[in-house]
Amino acid sequence: MSRRIALVTMGLITALLILAVVPLGLSLTANERASFRFAVESSARQLSAQAEEYLADHDPPTAMNQALAEASEGGDCAVVLRASGQVVATTACASGPPARASVLAGEVRSGAEQTAFAQQGDWLLAAVPVGDDGHFAGVAVLARSADPVNDRVGEVWAWLSVTGLAVLALGALLARRLARWVARPLTVLSSAASRLGDGDLDARAPTGEGPDEVRELSAVFNRMAERTASLIGAHREWVADVSHQLRTPLTALRLRVDLLADDAEQETAAEMAELQVEMARLASLVDGLLAVARAEGELPRPEAVRADQVVAERVAAWEPVAADRGVALDAMHTAAQPTLAHIGPGDLDQMLDNLIANALDSVPEGGHVRVSATGGRAAVVVRVVDDGPGMSEQARATAFRRFGRSGTGGSGLGLAIVNRLASVNGGRVTLEHTPGGGLTVRIELPAQR
Repeated sequence: MSRRIALVTMGLITALLILAVVPLGLSLTANERASFRFAVESSARQLSAQAEEYLADHDPPTAMNQALAEASEGGDCAVVLRASGQVVATTACASGPPARASVLAGEVRSGAEQTAFAQQGDWLLAAVPVGDDGHFAGVAVLARSADPVNDRVGEVWAWLSVTGLAVLALGALLARRLARWVARPLTVLSSAASRLGDGDLDARAPTGEGPDEVRELSAVFNRMAERTASLIGAHREWVADVSHQLRTPLTALRLRVDLLADDAEQETAAEMAELQVEMARLASLVDGLLAVARAEGELPRPEAVRADQVVAERVAAWEPVAADRGVALDAMHTAAQPTLAHIGPGDLDQMLDNLIANALDSVPEGGHVRVSATGGRAAVVVRVVDDGPGMSEQARATAFRRFGRSGTGGSGLGLAIVNRLASVNGGRVTLEHTPGGGLTVRIELPAQR
């Protein structure tokens, strides 16, 4: 964003400079050349006035010769011609630049009382008629080099260019500062919003930088973050407090039931066993609530994790449970290289524990559960595939909600924990139908680059 602001500002400054400097340079150049042309014409008219005393008034040529000498000393070339075209007097360089004097004289004779100009290389020639009252006695031609005016024009354009470049450099500096002043608070605000979205509830944006609108936006964001942190914190504390408060009486109650079951008569032993099962289920539910609270409260620090190795470890850990239930549990890894996922340490272990436990609960004896990890350049995919009864489309739509019924008889918190851990690590979880019957849980995680 800052680059776009700087480029737009620089474009505006450049356009303004072009619109200001170029017309000014052209105007100054035109003024210089007009002044030079007027000066040449004035000098030619002075020479014509001196030549008129000799050609028209028949006075001695002293004044005319003096005017020619002054023109020669000033670097000009001049020549005086009679009406017939005969050269009366000339400066030392008459054979050089004023070579077109006769041509200009003819133009003046044909136009009478009219000044003629011509350009010969770097020289400007001006021809003025000699005479008055309609009496044409001759022509005075003066040539002056345009080098000095060209030098002045070059200096004008040089100064304008230097000034324009200096203003452009200053504009670039100001544009950069302006862009940073506007964009930096927005960048910081975007970073704070990203951290808040990733679970960092302490993320806040500075409110003392940038334009008033950006400061107001930062203040609104901070109020929203405070409210969000307050609500989530209160929710976490409530779940944790309830879970901790329930665990103590549950533990004491289980101990008493166990003691009563040992001393119970045969008639009540079956009832006591069912009571122990329900208490174990309630204890599992409390543990699930604590796991959800921990999953929602943790901010992962992603690192490179061998997904294929984690799959092999968790399958080996759950194999005795699967064998006891008569279920085949296999780990499959077909990639030639290690599959590296960019996630928090221990998160994939926890996700697989929940998924394998759910799969073993849903698959009947003689069933099969397969766990695999495949890698790519952008993502690592972990699949837990079973051939159990599967889930209906309606059940899959609500399976990630807390206490959602998955049909396995569990607490309804396992898939919610898996979905939470995947999302905070930048991944996602999807539930698919297994060909031939069953459920496939697909976890897509970012790959380690």
